[in-house]
Amino acid sequence: MRTPSGEMSTSLKKGTWSLEEDQKLVSYINRYGIWNWSLMPKYAGLSRSGKSCRLRWMNYLKPNIKRGNFSKEEEEIILHSRVHLGNRWSAIATRLPGRSDNEIKNHWHTHLKKRGTYNLVHQTTNPNDIKNTQQRVNHVTDNIATQPSEAFEDDSSSSSSSITPSIEQELA
Repeated sequence: MRTPSGEMSTSLKKGTWSLEEDQKLVSYINRYGIWNWSLMPKYAGLSRSGKSCRLRWMNYLKPNIKRGNFSKEEEEIILHSRVHLGNRWSAIATRLPGRSDNEIKNHWHTHLKKRGTYNLVHQTTNPNDIKNTQQRVNHVTDNIATQPSEAFEDDSSSSSSSITPSIEQELA
């Protein structure tokens, strides 16, 4: 890894953080604040990378981090937010004060992923609606696959108009 001055640094520590390192990082941030993660370890007296310090602070040492199991309400917020925001864990984390994006992501992948997908499909729609939607998608896909290739060429006259109405009619 290169330091900001451009010289190679081979003395960076990796692995588990010690209690002494945690205390150095916390006391430095409490005294001077967060200003530049890549330069901070040097001034804080740590032999760690800036990324390692940032992740340690954000995921473990920050004072307002909520620890422990997720409540049912928090899980519902994650499930609902995941539908609207996708894998944008930082955006989801803003809806759960005290929880880090990394913690939410890990909880999703270990506990909620299968349950979330099942619940979303079976609670929000009627099974008949799912079947009908799938049949319409298959029908439209089959129609597009059987269209002559000239319909897909870049022709300014009727290439988009010959396909678009049929798709709109199928989906309507």
